[in-house]
Amino acid sequence: MQQPKKVTKLNDSGPQSGFQKTTKSVAILLCTYNGEAYLKQQLDSMLAQNFCSWTLSVSDDGSTDGTLDILEQYRTSLGGDRVTVRRGPGKGFVQNFLALTCEARVEAAYFAYSDQDDVWESNKLTKATTWLESIPPSVPALYCSRTRLVDSANNHLGYSSLFKKAPTFENALVQSISGGNTLVFNQAARSLIQKAGKDVEVVSHDWWLYLAITSCGGIVFYDQEPTLRYRQHDQNLVGANIHWSAKLLRARWLMQGYLRVYNDQHILALQRLENNIDPKNFDVLQLFIKARNRPLISRIVGMLHCGIYRQTFLGNLGLIAAVLLRKI
Repeated sequence: MQQPKKVTKLNDSGPQSGFQKTTKSVAILLCTYNGEAYLKQQLDSMLAQNFCSWTLSVSDDGSTDGTLDILEQYRTSLGGDRVTVRRGPGKGFVQNFLALTCEARVEAAYFAYSDQDDVWESNKLTKATTWLESIPPSVPALYCSRTRLVDSANNHLGYSSLFKKAPTFENALVQSISGGNTLVFNQAARSLIQKAGKDVEVVSHDWWLYLAITSCGGIVFYDQEPTLRYRQHDQNLVGANIHWSAKLLRARWLMQGYLRVYNDQHILALQRLENNIDPKNFDVLQLFIKARNRPLISRIVGMLHCGIYRQTFLGNLGLIAAVLLRKI
């Protein structure tokens, strides 16, 4: 009879202490769940960063494989003041990331999301923090990037979609432009997410950050150069949207009304930040809310006045169809 795997038990970690943070220190926020297959490569790519002032905060959502044992090895090697591991809420990856983002005991100048199965380029944190340092600390700021796609063996497959239009609230209302595994943001941006709360109901943590930060007058920078190797494998909860099969699936979801459901969630979520939303963006949001429920002609006119757009030609064709069919 096969013996069950030993599972390391978690204790809630206290505040990080002892590690010498600089004024631009980064707290890496890593969420895990049964990630033993690729986790070591991800952690080693963090150690290979040419930016060294980082701590790692992990939220594990109930792993039953060797994930916790791997994390314990790195915690022992690097020290408990640099690596902490805590229990996740057990409600899926979105709630896990939001709960970790809102954890007051995690302190730093900047925060970087990490998945458990990618490989970071060595200059990822340097590029992100260099840009973030150019933004006044009081202004919510978010860095994101394109990704290099690789297979399960880390072999090159291609790149994620390249976006060239400005990252704005009008875009964020109808599209998420970058994966959560690329996001790095400042304390002002993190404070918005904390204010909205870890229990906010949204489709994804990356889209929510893009929407929340742009709505409140923050600044988003989309780096067209990839900063990580985004692994595509059978266990991906969310994969890259580059192949025609994926694009057709997204189009079917749109026609089935999922974008409208997402918008319902986002509108409710933005109510939690109502006092922080930029006046111009608040007007856009009100126009959007009213227009999406109007008859056809006034719905089209209202959406034109909102100025919403997606990043690609095909994406905008889908957006037009969603407006016409009241799927927005």
